[in-house]
Amino acid sequence: MTSSLADHLRALPDDGLMGLIRLRPDLVIPPPSDFSALAHRAQSRVAVARALDGLDTFTLEILDALRYTRVGHTSSVEAVLALTAPAGVEAARVRAAVDLLRAYAVAYGPDQAVRIVGAVDEVCSPYPLGLGRPAEQLDPVAGALVGDAAGLRRTLLAAPPAARAVLDRLAAGPPVGTVTPASLEPGSDSPVRWLVDRHLLVAVGRDAVELPVEISLVLRRDAGPLGQLHPDPPPMEAPQRDPARVDHAGAGQVLELVRNAEALVETIGAEPPAVLRSGGLGIRELRRYSKTVGVDEQSTALMVEIVTAAGLLGEEIVDTKRVESVFLPTVAYDAWRAMGIAARWHRLAVTWLTMTRAPSLVGQRDDRDRPINALAPELSRPGAPAQRRAALQVLADLPPGATAAPAAVVDVLAWRAPRRITRGVSAGVEASLAEAAFVGLTGFDGLTSYGRLVLEELASDTVDADDPLGLNSPDGMALIGSAALLDTLLPAPVDHVLLQADLSVIVPGPPEPGLAVELELLGTQESASVYRITPDTVRRSLDAGYSAGDLHALLARRSRTPVPQTLTYLIDDMARKHGGMRVGSANSYVRSDDESLIAEVLADRRLQPLNLRRLAPTVLASRHTPQRLLEALREAGYPPIQEDATGAAVLARPKVRRGPPRPTWAYRGVEDPAAGVRLSTPRLAGVIEQIRRGDAAARVARRAPVTVRANGAATASHTEALEVLQQALRDKTRVWVGYIDAHGATASRLVRPVSMGSGYLRAEDERTEMLHTFALHRITAAAPEEG
Repeated sequence: MTSSLADHLRALPDDGLMGLIRLRPDLVIPPPSDFSALAHRAQSRVAVARALDGLDTFTLEILDALRYTRVGHTSSVEAVLALTAPAGVEAARVRAAVDLLRAYAVAYGPDQAVRIVGAVDEVCSPYPLGLGRPAEQLDPVAGALVGDAAGLRRTLLAAPPAARAVLDRLAAGPPVGTVTPASLEPGSDSPVRWLVDRHLLVAVGRDAVELPVEISLVLRRDAGPLGQLHPDPPPMEAPQRDPARVDHAGAGQVLELVRNAEALVETIGAEPPAVLRSGGLGIRELRRYSKTVGVDEQSTALMVEIVTAAGLLGEEIVDTKRVESVFLPTVAYDAWRAMGIAARWHRLAVTWLTMTRAPSLVGQRDDRDRPINALAPELSRPGAPAQRRAALQVLADLPPGATAAPAAVVDVLAWRAPRRITRGVSAGVEASLAEAAFVGLTGFDGLTSYGRLVLEELASDTVDADDPLGLNSPDGMALIGSAALLDTLLPAPVDHVLLQADLSVIVPGPPEPGLAVELELLGTQESASVYRITPDTVRRSLDAGYSAGDLHALLARRSRTPVPQTLTYLIDDMARKHGGMRVGSANSYVRSDDESLIAEVLADRRLQPLNLRRLAPTVLASRHTPQRLLEALREAGYPPIQEDATGAAVLARPKVRRGPPRPTWAYRGVEDPAAGVRLSTPRLAGVIEQIRRGDAAARVARRAPVTVRANGAATASHTEALEVLQQALRDKTRVWVGYIDAHGATASRLVRPVSMGSGYLRAEDERTEMLHTFALHRITAAAPEEG
């Protein structure tokens, strides 16, 4: 029978170790040197707390039962079954909970001798099952009262209703309550004072009382010693809807998300905002983008975070001396925009599910009472991806088409992970569900069919763990799985438009990429499906190199309705005037074959600030740049074009700035390297093989002379040596300590740690019956005593 966790882990087969690492990937980041190091890491406070955070309410209740039934260092499954029998819980479910604790390495050993790792008592309540200490330890008079069963029963029956309510509250756990000092003073008429005077409660300070365990067990006689158990999650009200309606509602939001995200990035690209010195996007810019895109500020902040995490938005340094940067669309945005709607949405949805950001905190106050901006470093939350997927998994466990209110989802999550779901976290869960609806993963509070597939893809190996967002995918996120299913729900892209007499262009569906580019140049977007052609947009097309014939052919090919005569006249009229006046550099000049037109420009009072001078009947000169001259002439209603030094017309397409494909400042660090880690089977096998080899080498080293161990062969680092000492202190076992003495020589000693703190280890050498003090910085190695 193994007596230590290291021996237990060493005896596990590879499949068992793989199961443990999949449940607790933080144990192998970085890979431990041997099984002793793995056991020390698994028993550390942080690792144990993280493992318990993933356990449900019933499993934690069974863990408390194991702690309560311990005799020495071990408990047994039979003792736990004896406690759970009065509650009517099936024995198989209790054994399954114990097996789950073993799988997490929180407990280990056979059924008749189950051991619990020491750090469990440090991170859990000091009162297992919510039961206090024996009455004899608290107060001898209280011990005498509980020894008289009949007298205890009479005293409990005589308790006033208010006092009995206090007893019932403490009996449910925890058994310690805080009170005001005045309520404990003699002569007080408070129910607590009544209970203390009759020794049903024991005062354990000026403002605290404790309920003895014997009285708690009497009050729990109906439910049993464990009290009320929760083997099942709370029932949920899940109204059923037609799954097709849920899918179509989500698909409609998908179209809105993709359209709004594209509009947001285009707006940012047109006027790149500056990056705040503290990091993030300014509040005024966020409000301006909210009005431009047509969504509320919280949704705009969410989209900003998503497109940045997806690599569509980045930073570019514009001033190296002042280290000033601006936000710009990246080159990846152009590739994303060329994809289909389903593929574009898939990129955004997977990004939202995997990004370690909390957009719902935008606008709230930080510790210094300053508002938190979008893209600010303060929004980093390593646990955010797990929280989102956990909330959606509750919906995924329901039948297709079933819906659930956010409060019901929070209640279920509070049962599945009670240590994680607090008041603040529950608000985060509700915010995650609202964001899921905005992203289009849910509809009518129900999970869509393609949303289920996205969760399955993330849980499997479909998404590469090294590239979860598909940034390096050669095919640009091909339509497979959830994206392919979504594509069947979306309207087919259209390659045609409907021209109206008022020069509006109606697009009867999402435009294909080629049509979208043409519409962006030829018209101004007024809504999701309406564009408008104006003289400025026609001139913009002519500046880009289109001729009047090209535009007529384009409209005839794309329109399913006759081209309005007014539009034909507009194009011909703008083409006839287009290029009739030309601008060059003198600094700049204006020339035209039409002398009357030149005279009109010279006499135009609106152009007097340009200080135009007539060089010839057909030429005017200006001291301003050609670009400034062009803008002024166009504002005055003239249609000039620019020419180069040879007299050839200069084609003018809108310039598009693109930033480098690197993440913003807010995404350059990950606080928790173990958050969301998913290791593939080959990588797990390699880690386990490395641990076994290191363990074999360490066992050989331990057989060497003690001086070799003192030189560091027993442990791989000073940190691991401290972990060994902490574990020995908890288990009250002896340990070899290697250290550097006052003369600079290496030495070792077999001791039993007594305390460790303030930079020193105090330990007892049982052979000499002396207490030694070691400076922690002088300790080089530590190894448990071989049995």
